[in-house]
Amino acid sequence: MSLYDRQCGQEFSQLQHRLDRYFINMSMDCPYQLPYTATFYQALFGPITDHIMELFLSAGYRRNGNSLYTMRCADCSQCTPIRLQPAEFTPNRNQRRVAKRNSDISVHFNSVQMSEENLELCEHFLRSRYPQKNNTALGYYSGFFLNQIVTSLELHYRKKGRLLGNGIIDIGENWMNAVYFYFDTAESDRSLGTYNILTMIDFCLQKKIEYLYLGYFIQDLPAMDYKANFKPYYLKINADWQKMDG
Repeated sequence: MSLYDRQCGQEFSQLQHRLDRYFINMSMDCPYQLPYTATFYQALFGPITDHIMELFLSAGYRRNGNSLYTMRCADCSQCTPIRLQPAEFTPNRNQRRVAKRNSDISVHFNSVQMSEENLELCEHFLRSRYPQKNNTALGYYSGFFLNQIVTSLELHYRKKGRLLGNGIIDIGENWMNAVYFYFDTAESDRSLGTYNILTMIDFCLQKKIEYLYLGYFIQDLPAMDYKANFKPYYLKINADWQKMDG
């Protein structure tokens, strides 16, 4: 365990002792469509400091709207937090090709907005990829993306002004948290999910941000395989961030 993670772990343990009484378990069908009941251990928060969010991310927690949560599923432990240290990353041949393929795209940072353009693209993406009954763009923005906890931004990917993809991120002084990414599924050949991570890595390098959190990695979920192509990556296993090179 690195000195950084040891220090974060010690501070988080003290924080958790004070906040544990505010957390509850919420059970529902698995959002990743695995055949298990998912249990979210979560609490609602108001605005928190950059450092408090850093401690929660280091402890493997995620953000959903104004909630911070971790998974405590009784029959499954496949949701494994994954992060990168951008300074260690070297793109492979395929990632270099993806960067070149998308060199005609412009990237813009924006505040998170429930605009007609964003809602239309997000709705198209959800209908194409995750057509569950209650999955709507309006619900994702109002209940998931927008928040009062931390600073959040959107990464707009455009070609000749047309919105092709949008990455929702949380950002602090020394960390970036990838919240969600949606895109025009007619542009799947561009590998925009990979390009989004490459863009985040470049931004972290420019701003000397040391840790980039990519959410969960699930071994049996093909849609998440691309995250493990960014090497080396770290998985939080048994309370420790373990480096994966292979």
